[in-house]
Amino acid sequence: MIHVMSTPLPHRVPHRIPRHPHAWLVVLLASQGAVALLWWSLGWRVGLPVMLATHALFWWGVMKPDSRMFGPVLSRLPTAEKVVWLTIDDGPSDDTPAMLDLLDAAGARATFFVVGDRAAARPELVREMVRRGHTLGNHSRSHPQVWFWALGPRRMRCEIEQTQAQLAGITGSPPRWFRAVVGMANPFVHAPLRDQSLTRVAWTARGFDAVAADPTAVVARIERDLAPGAIILLHEGAKHGRNVEVLALLLQRLQALGYRAVLPEREPDL
Repeated sequence: MIHVMSTPLPHRVPHRIPRHPHAWLVVLLASQGAVALLWWSLGWRVGLPVMLATHALFWWGVMKPDSRMFGPVLSRLPTAEKVVWLTIDDGPSDDTPAMLDLLDAAGARATFFVVGDRAAARPELVREMVRRGHTLGNHSRSHPQVWFWALGPRRMRCEIEQTQAQLAGITGSPPRWFRAVVGMANPFVHAPLRDQSLTRVAWTARGFDAVAADPTAVVARIERDLAPGAIILLHEGAKHGRNVEVLALLLQRLQALGYRAVLPEREPDL
């Protein structure tokens, strides 16, 4: 039996709810005003490169999963102990029962970042996650993988708020954690996160298990980024059908390396 015990963290984990979700707009207007002034006074040879540089900065804020440009994001747990937070995206799925059994056998707990419509279609699996001591996260209503980063404010709010309602209807309470689809969050994410008291969660270590089919290679990639407080990104229900094997091998490696799987404490907003 694998023993990866789930124990509370000795340190306070900040519940990083966005407090000023529209601050990016001030930065945008100020930067483009500066570009216009430079273009007017020094010409396009200066103004154009500066404009492109400011646009690139905003693109970086969208594409980098742990970017704090538009709002706070939790990418590791604040501890020096050899603990990790297991997070599993994209469920519920046919993999869910086997993953729950593996976690039980290991004495481990995880946070399942579930898709609202999938949860509504299989509520019994969501309730089973909670019954076995795991926590839930919001991973959008419909998982628009290609276009999530480009959604406008109305559609973004719908994706987040409807999932909160769906999960509250299934389990009796809404999640406190949110993960952007593919990790990419545009400026419109943080206003609904604030209104729903959600903390955006990124990751520290990932093995690309949603697309890579070799469990050994996936776990090796995760292992390269392991460190105290690491947030590990896993998936379920991938088309290659080997996510359960990945979790089994990862739990074995965590035990061998002396890591414990923990759930962060649910603290009020700091």
